[in-house]
Amino acid sequence: MSCQKFCVAFLHWEFIYVITAFNLAYPITPWKFKLSCMPRNTTYDFLLPAGISKNTSNLSGHYEALVETKLNSSGTYLSNLSSRTTFHCCFWSEEDKNCSVHADNIEGKAFVSTVNSLVFQQIGANWNIQCWMKEDLKLFICYMESLFKSPFKNYDLKVHLLYLLLEVLEESPLLPQKSSFQIVQCNCSVHECCECHVPVPTVKINYTLLMYLKITSGGVIFHSPPMSVQPINVVKPDPPLGLCMKITDTGNLKISWSSPALVPFQLQYQVKYSENSTKNMRKADETVSATSLLVDSVLPGSSYEVQVRSKRLDGPGIWSDWSTPLTFTTQDVIYFPPKILTTVGSNVSFHCIYKNENKIVSSKKIVWWMNLAEKIPQSQYDVVGDHVSKVTFPNLNATKPRGKFTYDAVYCCNEHECHHRYAELYVIDVNINISCETDGYLTKMTCRWSPSAIQSLVGSTLQLRYQRSSLYCSDVPSIHPISEPKDCHLQRDGFYECLFQPIFLLSGYTMWIRINHSLGSLDSPPTCVIPDSVVKPLPPSSVKAEITVKIGLLKISWEKPVFPENNLQFQIRYGLSGKKVQWKVFEVYDAKLKSASFPVPDLCAVYAVQVRCKRLDGLGYWSNWSTPAYTIVTDIKVPIRGPEFWRIINEDNTKKERNVTLLWKPLMKNDSLCSVRRYVVKHHTSRNGTWSEDVGNHTKFTFLWTEQAHSVTVLAVNSIGASSANFNLTFSWPMSKVNIVQSLSAYPLNSSCVILSWMLSPSDYNLMYFILEWKILHEDNEIKWLRIPSSVKKYYVHDHFIPIEKYQFSLYPIFMEGVGKPKIIDSFTQDDEKHQHDAGLYVIVPIIISSSILLLGTLLISHQRMKKLFWEDVPNPKNCSWAQGLNFQKKMPDTKEPLGGCLFSQ
Repeated sequence: MSCQKFCVAFLHWEFIYVITAFNLAYPITPWKFKLSCMPRNTTYDFLLPAGISKNTSNLSGHYEALVETKLNSSGTYLSNLSSRTTFHCCFWSEEDKNCSVHADNIEGKAFVSTVNSLVFQQIGANWNIQCWMKEDLKLFICYMESLFKSPFKNYDLKVHLLYLLLEVLEESPLLPQKSSFQIVQCNCSVHECCECHVPVPTVKINYTLLMYLKITSGGVIFHSPPMSVQPINVVKPDPPLGLCMKITDTGNLKISWSSPALVPFQLQYQVKYSENSTKNMRKADETVSATSLLVDSVLPGSSYEVQVRSKRLDGPGIWSDWSTPLTFTTQDVIYFPPKILTTVGSNVSFHCIYKNENKIVSSKKIVWWMNLAEKIPQSQYDVVGDHVSKVTFPNLNATKPRGKFTYDAVYCCNEHECHHRYAELYVIDVNINISCETDGYLTKMTCRWSPSAIQSLVGSTLQLRYQRSSLYCSDVPSIHPISEPKDCHLQRDGFYECLFQPIFLLSGYTMWIRINHSLGSLDSPPTCVIPDSVVKPLPPSSVKAEITVKIGLLKISWEKPVFPENNLQFQIRYGLSGKKVQWKVFEVYDAKLKSASFPVPDLCAVYAVQVRCKRLDGLGYWSNWSTPAYTIVTDIKVPIRGPEFWRIINEDNTKKERNVTLLWKPLMKNDSLCSVRRYVVKHHTSRNGTWSEDVGNHTKFTFLWTEQAHSVTVLAVNSIGASSANFNLTFSWPMSKVNIVQSLSAYPLNSSCVILSWMLSPSDYNLMYFILEWKILHEDNEIKWLRIPSSVKKYYVHDHFIPIEKYQFSLYPIFMEGVGKPKIIDSFTQDDEKHQHDAGLYVIVPIIISSSILLLGTLLISHQRMKKLFWEDVPNPKNCSWAQGLNFQKKMPDTKEPLGGCLFSQ
């Protein structure tokens, strides 16, 4: 508060001694009161207002102070005054005009001073005083001002306030000793004002503050009567803050403000405002308990000025100062509400009052436009009053941003023109999906949601709110009036993530996203989550993978996680190990199982295997995949078969011996299952019986053929055992002379393929297969060979053939009894045209067929084009008068075609 003037009207005095006696303390009131000091038996009309007794001797003895003065012989004074002059001081106010002093039984001593008593007796001393407690409840203030300015010399003015805080004011008329009072010096300015500050602890604002004033100027001392007050009863709030005015959605003027935050009690407010418009002028003064006031009948182009002050609602108190005046002027077009924020699918309405050239337009003449591009149908208008028009938008769609504009502009227009002001419509899609996941330890729940649907709403803030029920979710989730906010953090992927910890597994967490904006708040549809129903288990542990021995199945075993305790289903994914695994999935629905076996196509490959789990009832999420486990390639079974093999025979004519060298290719993994440790050659002859020879990992073995028949078998052996199915080859002298291959021809197709064909003669022997071998003629390079089924009579050999080289081809018939006589040719067949035709037939015939089809299509198209070319000018007889009598269906000589056709019409 501004400094209040305090001036002491005083005489030119020196050393007046004052003796003051106290009876009862004066109760300080919430309003101003006065302190007056006058000589005994003296009254002055100009000092006391009407209604106060002018004879001080007739006043009662309440609230008095005695002032005694004694004149010094050194001073100058009038002879009609005695050497001792007694002054009495009392408190009074406009509400209580009983100013009283008591001259009897005054105790105390006289203090001598020199004073111009004549002037002092004429003027006296009078002050206005007001005391209050500041809003912060920490400082008690008293200010004093003179009733009139002093016409005399201004001596140094000093004011002290002596105070004492008492928990209970005793009923005894005797006051505490003077030594028990604390003293503060008041701040006095040259502007004749004094302000005294008394610190009051907050915990003692209900105590009684007992005090009195000690005023000194030029050696004159005045003691006021004692005063008492409870600080809580004279609290003076600060002026209200945040005063503002706006047009409400209903077209009223809303005056609002903020209440002081420190006061410990409710406040009442006094609002004074004035209105100035073209139609009327009015002033009003209203008292309310709320922090807002509605003013109706607001018109365009009106000006309002408002001030507010506050005071304690229940109990005594002091009005605060008035707030700073605020002026508000309404526009020529009033929209209420001026802006609307709503959700997709809702219905909203705008109201409008239109003023044009100091005249308010009739509501029936108002039309509405959207973005000045689309006129709103009149079926959506409503006439609310003579001057208020209303438009309603049903079932709204989301606003589509147009450049920097994220709203639709709604214009209220006269029939012939539109004002540049408009209302803003924001329609937001608040369907935000909230997904939650409980961790495998059942200790926390993480919820995620994306703000992408409402990113166009500039200035909005998002907040997840939730309410937890004691058990489960309701059938239809709803937004609860009492909810809690949850801190969420933006992740790199654009989603917000919120953590609930600890959690109650069976409680229902109803949650929604609240969109806070200056235009209001919107809530997304609520969703309810039970943590126990959204568990993402830990992945299965101790995952192992192997190919079972002898059975040959891929077996996976695992341990289920400890939590949750529900029955679980499992998923196994497996694939050949590599950079990019082509996964296949195997399902396990038996919650009791901890392993699963199933066949795989390649038993000798390394498989990568992972396992994950989920509740068997379908609730919750799949766990992460476990750490991959890998199979180890080991021998699963005995080899499926032994290797295919052939022989090279070297004859020694001198010794009449034949050395046979067996050749074979290493077994592949799919045949060896999955490795070969060694090969064993098994012999059988009629003389020596059966015996075996271990050749290790070699793929070549030579032995001596001495008997008429010698059978050999090559076995593959791994860690499990020897191959069960094997190829046998019998070398027999008689069978080597059996010739059933009549002819053999070789036709080169290109440098990588040769066609061989042969013809057989009938035989009584059991033919098993053929062995075809080839090599470059007259060179000792490696012989190449392959096995051909017995039913084949033509075979394509794929190899790298050098055109300038000559090749030898040999075809051996293999009988059960032994190897027959081969058919050998030393060059490609070139002079047999028939066989050449057979060899090239497979290439030539498809070419001939394709060419024939292409030629036939060309002829058909050419025929149609020739018809159009020659009959282009033949008219439609229905449209040409000269052709009306002609018969265009008459056929031409030597042809089946008609004379003309309707090739065109006009």
